[in-house]
Amino acid sequence: MEGIGLVLEGGGMRGVYTAGVLEYFMEQDWYFPYVVGVSAGACNAVSYISKQPGRNKKVTIGYIGDKRYLSYRNLVRYKSIFGMDFIFKELPNVLVPFDYEAFYKSPQQFAIGTTDAHTGEPVYYTKHQLMEQTMPIVQASSSLPFVATPIRYEGRTLFDGGLVDPIPVQKSVVDGNKKHVIVLTKEQGYRKRPFKQRWLAKSFYPQYDGLVNVLVNRSEIYNGTLETIRRMEQDGSAFVIRPSETVVVGRMEKDPMKLEALHELGYKDAKRMGLRMKEWLLA
Repeated sequence: MEGIGLVLEGGGMRGVYTAGVLEYFMEQDWYFPYVVGVSAGACNAVSYISKQPGRNKKVTIGYIGDKRYLSYRNLVRYKSIFGMDFIFKELPNVLVPFDYEAFYKSPQQFAIGTTDAHTGEPVYYTKHQLMEQTMPIVQASSSLPFVATPIRYEGRTLFDGGLVDPIPVQKSVVDGNKKHVIVLTKEQGYRKRPFKQRWLAKSFYPQYDGLVNVLVNRSEIYNGTLETIRRMEQDGSAFVIRPSETVVVGRMEKDPMKLEALHELGYKDAKRMGLRMKEWLLA
């Protein structure tokens, strides 16, 4: 699988689709040498790299009913609707143990995308570069404006990586991969609608011009990336796995039945496309 990148989109709780796809990959012992993810995609990637089947499902669907995971109480108390300390400390360290040793020893490359609040540029960090600082950067990559606080690291103020580089296939290209397996969390034909509340973003973040510009231009960035991916599919450099049914799960979905169904859809779609993907990889 040399020269092949696995590209993981974000999408909040829609990331359970990606978890289902990765569950099938792990079942088949398919571990790509290079992984790049943003937001929920980066979160799902860590348990894939540590080779812990079932863990992504446990930490999302298994705890979605816990107010410490996702609730407006968190937003009031901690200025983040997702309980970041609960998700990035208590869950991996106590409740659903994360195999840090396997993660750090894995030869897989892992790039994590973030958004610089001041410049609006994408900033990527790698597992080999970060080591024990990997989890704080995965948290930064998942820190959505308005409902989460940013992470400050090495002089930068970092927000969700999916804002400026929502489907990080160009990072995979820049890092030298010739083929790219891309996992999306919205169905064929989806396009993001424009964000028309610049005034709201500016009032929330008067000090972060870069972030405000990214929010305003987000739909153009996202839809333009989808067009790039369409061309890559046509020329054979990309293989895309996306939901085969309309996604009814929201970014902050709390209905466990909807989440379970979307996870199952990810697994089934990956299984259904598995043979064709293997043929494409070998072509």
